[in-house]
Amino acid sequence: MAEQQEMHTDLQHLQTILDSVSDGVFTVDNDMCITLFNRGAENITGFSRAEALGQPCCEIFRANACFDNCPLRHAIANGKNINNREVTILDRDNREIPISVNAAVLLNLEGEAIGGVETFRDLSQLRALNGEIRKKFSFQDMISRNHKMQQLFDIVPDVAESDVTVLLQGESGTGKELFARALHNLSTRKDHPMVVINCGALPEQLLEAEIFGVRKGAYTGATMDRQGRLATAEGGTLFLDEIGDLPLSLQVKLLRVMENREYQPLGSDDTKVADVRFITATHHDLAELVEQERFRRDLFYRLNIVTLKIPSLNERQEDVPLLLDISLERFCNKHGKKIHAFSSEAMELLLNHQYTGNIRELINIVERAVILCRGTQIESNHLPLNVEIPQTHKPSTPVRGAELKQLLLRFGGKRSEVAAHLGIDRTTLWRWLKKHHIE
Repeated sequence: MAEQQEMHTDLQHLQTILDSVSDGVFTVDNDMCITLFNRGAENITGFSRAEALGQPCCEIFRANACFDNCPLRHAIANGKNINNREVTILDRDNREIPISVNAAVLLNLEGEAIGGVETFRDLSQLRALNGEIRKKFSFQDMISRNHKMQQLFDIVPDVAESDVTVLLQGESGTGKELFARALHNLSTRKDHPMVVINCGALPEQLLEAEIFGVRKGAYTGATMDRQGRLATAEGGTLFLDEIGDLPLSLQVKLLRVMENREYQPLGSDDTKVADVRFITATHHDLAELVEQERFRRDLFYRLNIVTLKIPSLNERQEDVPLLLDISLERFCNKHGKKIHAFSSEAMELLLNHQYTGNIRELINIVERAVILCRGTQIESNHLPLNVEIPQTHKPSTPVRGAELKQLLLRFGGKRSEVAAHLGIDRTTLWRWLKKHHIE
């Protein structure tokens, strides 16, 4: 009798302790029925302790992962802890609640599994905050926290309104066409077409016909009159991508259009007038091409009225987590998947990767991972083999949470200085802070 009373008292003390924790905590037996349910779990789910106790946990949480990818079931079956798995549950009022889950097996004194324990944290406010962050740093169809990108976002409306020729410079995959579309959409020409042509995609004769149009019989295969992109873009914007690849002979004709607004279709003597705004883009250094006599100096000065230099993704690494989340959401919707996060290992690989293909490469990596992933979390094995941490970025032994807090206080919260002091990169520091729940 005394032992039962002592056990009851211990359970009461345990319940009191667990009720003081804001995170949800519950335990189950081997049949996945709830045996303990704290106040945090009540607050998050909307179900009372009396309603939850004895019920199969899937009846209370109704999570998207309950039947095919349950973290708690996996922990019990494999004897391994599950950490920071993101799932979505339905609360008592059938509202979707995103939560972060940790799960572990419960063992008796003989080492036998007698159930499991799960702790979970409501991510609703964090998701709402992320939404506010996205809104704050969004511009047209682009998003960035990088100060160079923010400067570009700030001046683009003024440049768009001016109707001057704009040269966009940046590596392949940095989003030059997105900037071109922003310039068009914010201009007085927005109600007219924006027409795109890649100057490096066609042979010279076909490119000339594409830009200026062609008359029947101008060359073999020209079986009918066809208007060019200049005519199609009338009143709007003509975006000439990879202008550095434009042949010298066509550079002369383009210069005439830009200076006099006059041009002649291929094979025609008729002079036409173009009412278009020119936006051009290149990954080349046009000034260097001019010195090599591969690009006309007079055309270069005509294009170079306003030049916007777009930084590479490796120059704006603070944007990588944001772009990863947005891309994950986009491709989950596209492919009908319910994937909620990247594992810590996958995120570390993606944060340390050198994106030589810039945003285009990041987007392709995420879409591939979404297609290959069958669960609710992208793992490292879903990433291409070339996505790996360089040897110089391999993390050293993690520092304890208390020491990290002291270092943050010591350096006034400046993470870059803390990382430099520890001899690690900022992404490794970010991972350690996340592990210890340090904001």
